[in-house]
Amino acid sequence: MRVLVIDTATQALSVALLDDGVPIGQFHEIVGRGHAEALLPAIAALPDGGRADAIAVDVGPGSFTGVRIGVAAARALALAWGIPAHGYSAPSLIAARAALDHGDGPIIVTITGGHGELFWQAFDKKWVVPETEVASTPIAQLADMIDAPTFYGTGAEMLVTARGHGVAVNLYPNAIDFPLIASLTALPATPIYGRGADAMTMAERAAS
Repeated sequence: MRVLVIDTATQALSVALLDDGVPIGQFHEIVGRGHAEALLPAIAALPDGGRADAIAVDVGPGSFTGVRIGVAAARALALAWGIPAHGYSAPSLIAARAALDHGDGPIIVTITGGHGELFWQAFDKKWVVPETEVASTPIAQLADMIDAPTFYGTGAEMLVTARGHGVAVNLYPNAIDFPLIASLTALPATPIYGRGADAMTMAERAAS
């Protein structure tokens, strides 16, 4: 079974084509805000133009714009190809990668948010399942809340700087790591914002 994995929830643009969990094509680059222009060409450059039996897309939390771009592309391709699209969370993919080298204690994943806040979530190391819900917390407040020696994710350096101690492991979600969480329950291909969106579409306003 081939799975196309799309990840645009952070500054990274990451896509991978997996055949029974084995990567047969991939692209991973820190593009900042260039997801809209670079995503479809990156998919088209994969073997068979990225054609797959299913799509997995990062639904956040992270960049509001980035999450929407990835989800919209996944839904459009799924409709065009007549295949299912499922979601996964950005923190879970980072936690799964972190678990490969993490020591004892919970895995704390932090992702750059907005307005001076970080998205964060704690995971059990053994099973890489959430111990807390996703939250968005001011950096200074979070620094006082969590007493952990190591933080992972795109917000790790900011949190360690605010605390004045600890180890920051700067990890971006990487589509090629999807097999690490493929056995977990799939999420709907619907954005997880983690807090109120800075901007919403008309459909999102109507549903809120």
